[in-house]
Amino acid sequence: MLRLLAVSLTAAALLTGCSAADDWSESRPVPAPIGALGAGFADPSSPPAPEATITPSPGSWDGVHPPEDFRVVLLTLGADAPARAVADAVRSWAAEEKVSLRTVEADPAHPVDGIVAAVTMKPDLVISAGNDLVDALALVTPSHLDQQFLIVGAEVAEPTGNVTAADWTGAGFRGEGLGSPSAYDPASFTPARCASAVRAGVAAVLHKLTGIVVWVS
Repeated sequence: MLRLLAVSLTAAALLTGCSAADDWSESRPVPAPIGALGAGFADPSSPPAPEATITPSPGSWDGVHPPEDFRVVLLTLGADAPARAVADAVRSWAAEEKVSLRTVEADPAHPVDGIVAAVTMKPDLVISAGNDLVDALALVTPSHLDQQFLIVGAEVAEPTGNVTAADWTGAGFRGEGLGSPSAYDPASFTPARCASAVRAGVAAVLHKLTGIVVWVS
């Protein structure tokens, strides 16, 4: 399995256009964002409490962009429509913002291995797509507090300060123990909704508003 995972990571690096100059070999502080949060998002000088849910005004994240060569690992698991929609939104955002993107497709039988592989790559941010990753993320993320995670369309029940979620009505799976909320609706994972959640979530992480749920209306 490790050999297959290594092959998958190599292929992902090639597909996303990583060059020899795109060096991910060393950890670094999360780069500063380009642009500021708009009115109605949240005040970074008075951050929300851990595990809080904020509902930023629509578009209040539009002025925030990642810096050049922002390193992101897209961590995916599942072939269902919601997981694919989130992954597609991340890829589109990365292409528009010229993000340095690599992809890890986790093994359904060993999702923890996929998460550890993503962390080992030393990205600025790991973005998770797929409900099937939630339980493994809840298990692994407290042991990697120096790595920032963004879960799109789902959330862990008790996030540590390095785990941020971007959710909306119709999303919000919290793991097998809690299951899907009563309003869970796979049809809510539209391209526009997923794109907004990715941008709002990344904007929060870049401004150090982490360990919370960003609710996109």
